[in-house]
Amino acid sequence: MKILALDFGSARTGVAVSDPTGTIARPLTTIERVETDQGFGKLLGVIAAEAPELIVVGLPLTLRGEHGAQAEETATFVERLRGAVDAPVETFDERFTSVLADGDDARAAAHLLTGYLTWRERS
Repeated sequence: MKILALDFGSARTGVAVSDPTGTIARPLTTIERVETDQGFGKLLGVIAAEAPELIVVGLPLTLRGEHGAQAEETATFVERLRGAVDAPVETFDERFTSVLADGDDARAAAHLLTGYLTWRERS
């Protein structure tokens, strides 16, 4: 199953994709300001080109695992995305992915996707 992951941010959103078997994650691109119509359109273009069977969006929980302001902003984005694509859209805990990626948004999305693939394999 091919999966596309998004490390959502109001300034930049990292995009990563798995191979068709859903085993290996790789950074794909970074899209500027996906909350704007232009940025959202670019994202939809990437999604159409990649044709994922599932989209995973990182949910930025607090260190205590609670929903803060960023998580609420992400939830709003997820609802907009769900209304615009045919593939199912899930959220997944993204704590620490940006730290692991050293500020690279596409690499953060790849870390998110790797974590999701590992979790999915164990479930």
